[in-house]
Amino acid sequence: MTPELSALFAARAGDYRAGVHPCTPAELPDLLATLLAGASGVVLPAGTPPEWTARLGRPTLSGDTLTAAQLDAPGLAVLTGCALAVAETGTLVLDGGVAQGRRLLTLVPDHHVCVVRAAQIVADVPDLVIALPDPTRPLTMISGPSATSDIELNRVEGVHGPRRLDIVCLPPHR
Repeated sequence: MTPELSALFAARAGDYRAGVHPCTPAELPDLLATLLAGASGVVLPAGTPPEWTARLGRPTLSGDTLTAAQLDAPGLAVLTGCALAVAETGTLVLDGGVAQGRRLLTLVPDHHVCVVRAAQIVADVPDLVIALPDPTRPLTMISGPSATSDIELNRVEGVHGPRRLDIVCLPPHR
């Protein structure tokens, strides 16, 4: 993974109106607490690293058993990791693995915060297919907050998923 891939991913994700926040591992707990400060609660998938939640100061909920109706509660946010990310398209790729949870977690709450490590960023979709840890797992691909356009091409966000997407980008290990 090169710094150029991280920069391209950040630029393309930003084009989709995602908030992109580079930070160091030491800054991560404080940044996540800031991004999630307005949430009434934070949904966490199984395997979420404890250092991600160290400074949240918000109620946390296990994403394993919540229903769609519970996930649709006002002000609820979800914090996940990802399997991979695609630089060329600014796309997050989740496969339900550790710290990602079931698809419902990232499709219902109004705010999704996703942590991406630089080593998870691949150049393009062909590289994604090669890098998938288990190509038989179902994938969720996310490019920006949920959005649609009406017949007059007026963009409306949050109709079919999160209105807000924040991506936290961690640098390569040194």
